[in-house]
Amino acid sequence: MQDILTGCDGWTAAGAVKCGGKSQLREALRLAVFAWLLSICEWVGVCAEDVKSTWSGGTAKISHQLKVSTMATFQLLFPLLVSCVAASAHPPRHLPPCQVVQMDVFCNDLSLRSAPVNLPHGVQMLDLSRNQVQNLTQETLAYHTGFHHLNLHSNKIHFIQPGLFKDMTDLKVLDLSKNHLNVFALSKINIGPLTAVESLDLSSNGLYTGMSDYFLADSPSLANLSLGSNSITKIAQDTFRGSQSLTKISLHNNVILEIEDGAFESLNRLSELDLSKNSITCITDFNLRNLKIFNLSKNSLELFQSTRSKDPHKLISLDLSENKMHYFPLLPINNKLEYLDVSRNQLQSINVTGNPENRTNVYFYELRYLDMSYNQLKSIPESFFYCMGFLEVLNVSNNCISSFSITNPRLLQTVKIINLSYNSLQTLTFGENTLQALEELFLQGNDLTTLDYQMFQRLPNIRHLHLQQNNLEICTSDQNHQNPPDCVSFSSITNLQFLILSENNLRTLPANVFANTPLKLLDLSQNPGLDMDKDSLSGLEHSLVHLLLRENNISSLNTDLLSLKSLRHIDLSTNQLTALPMWNKEFSIESLNLQHNNLVTLEYNTMIALEHSLKTLYMGSNPLSCCSNLGFLHMVQHSTVVVPDIETVTCIHEEYSEPVNIEKVTQEMCHRPRIQNYIIAVVLTALLMIIVLGLLVKCCHSRKRKHHRSFSA
Repeated sequence: MQDILTGCDGWTAAGAVKCGGKSQLREALRLAVFAWLLSICEWVGVCAEDVKSTWSGGTAKISHQLKVSTMATFQLLFPLLVSCVAASAHPPRHLPPCQVVQMDVFCNDLSLRSAPVNLPHGVQMLDLSRNQVQNLTQETLAYHTGFHHLNLHSNKIHFIQPGLFKDMTDLKVLDLSKNHLNVFALSKINIGPLTAVESLDLSSNGLYTGMSDYFLADSPSLANLSLGSNSITKIAQDTFRGSQSLTKISLHNNVILEIEDGAFESLNRLSELDLSKNSITCITDFNLRNLKIFNLSKNSLELFQSTRSKDPHKLISLDLSENKMHYFPLLPINNKLEYLDVSRNQLQSINVTGNPENRTNVYFYELRYLDMSYNQLKSIPESFFYCMGFLEVLNVSNNCISSFSITNPRLLQTVKIINLSYNSLQTLTFGENTLQALEELFLQGNDLTTLDYQMFQRLPNIRHLHLQQNNLEICTSDQNHQNPPDCVSFSSITNLQFLILSENNLRTLPANVFANTPLKLLDLSQNPGLDMDKDSLSGLEHSLVHLLLRENNISSLNTDLLSLKSLRHIDLSTNQLTALPMWNKEFSIESLNLQHNNLVTLEYNTMIALEHSLKTLYMGSNPLSCCSNLGFLHMVQHSTVVVPDIETVTCIHEEYSEPVNIEKVTQEMCHRPRIQNYIIAVVLTALLMIIVLGLLVKCCHSRKRKHHRSFSA
């Protein structure tokens, strides 16, 4: 069998003679003649016993027997002759080479219909993915049975030889995804035992309800099963009867409408179940006590209720996002849930029953992540958090919450991130000694106008503060605080590093407002008409790295930037700047955005000072002068500064009606007018001198003539 690769595909019915090439053709002809003579001898032997009767029958009978024998022999050997002639006309076809790495063979993407027969002895992994395999038989796999891993993903398999895998006692991983196994399932024949298979992928095969049974009927070791992206509508009670060792099942992206009682309950080892992207409408009496990860996202769930048993459940992660639930899910009392996602539903309250009088408490003693974003919640009482002693992330963004308060220091002691963005917040209250572990607070998109003056100073670990799209006013450092002011303070927030105040309709930015606050990033963008004091950024000299001032309608930047020694990235785009701030070589600006301003001339000394550190520069949409910015042009053309919007950076040249791209500007273009004017001036001076000399010569000549006249008289 080792030489199949070098021969042709034709075999005799008896499988004894292989053809290919001229030598095979000669051998076939020799065998044909021998067979013909043998048939004649056999006929002679038969008729010798009755020679008299044969002789009495005359030569006609002998001729007839010879003719019959010859025709039989010809009919037997004709297919062989044809195949051999074809083989001689078409030389042997060599299969594309596969990659062999130790005991792993990779034959993917080679348009193969079967595995090459010269596979190394003891091959453990065979990758035949993305080929043209149609029938999966022993011959297709070159009669090898010692595989550990067999990948047949993305072929055209529509037939599997029954019992093919029964002798593959070492096969652990079998990938049959993205084939046409629905055609095979129509025959209602089991593929036979999958004795040792632990991982089986049948996804994207067009399978519908009941078809998976023919593959799972005898899979005692199967642990990981994927049936995703098929057309299954129902999970029957006995679907997994032959696969009792399952620990992970994926039924993602089917059309499941119904799950019969007990379909999963017999699977005592099942720990992960993915039913996402189906059409399930309700889950009642959930009681899979050993399940750890459950994904029900992207269904049509209106109700999720578990049994009220106090038996311990191992569920750690539950994803119910993108469903149609109106009420909070009713979960096991004795649970170990750490991750719960109920985002993008239709929750109107955190009540699990819908009846405020019969409200059932929720118990999340180990919950760490809770996402209730994109719902219709109007309020969340503090009592909801009583049994959440380890919560770290709370996301209730994109709801209708108008008020949020945490006044009890024992609540949310471990929370690090709270996202209240895009609600309808009017009041926000954090009591003394609350939220001591909070690091990130998202409050953007709430139209907040007033906050407790020193709310953020009470958060000792706050690092990120997102306040964009509100209407806050910043307090001055010397403001009288005897009465609660209608502003918020940002000074002395000891750990705050990222502060975003864009789109707050800020009018003024007083001096020293960020004193003793070690900001690394400050975003003051989209506050049109913002008047910044000269010392408004005082206190940020050694910490500020990113400064964003885009879309503020600033015509001149009066704020002292020279003192900001750590500043590396500045965004001044979409303003009315006519000149750049003065920078020297002590600055180390790496990124500068000057797009959409009114810059005509860039100060040469400033550009030289920036050149040693500048890496990225945005300059598009400015009315630059070509010949007044030769220093800038030289920096762009000869330094390592990257101008990402170089195609939109243009300048104005007197000789061109349209703006010129700065890449096309040369120094000669700017010096040419001076040379022409010099030449014209020289020509005009020469002409004037010629005229003057001509006049002098004429004048002298006229005087000489007068002198001669007087002498002759």
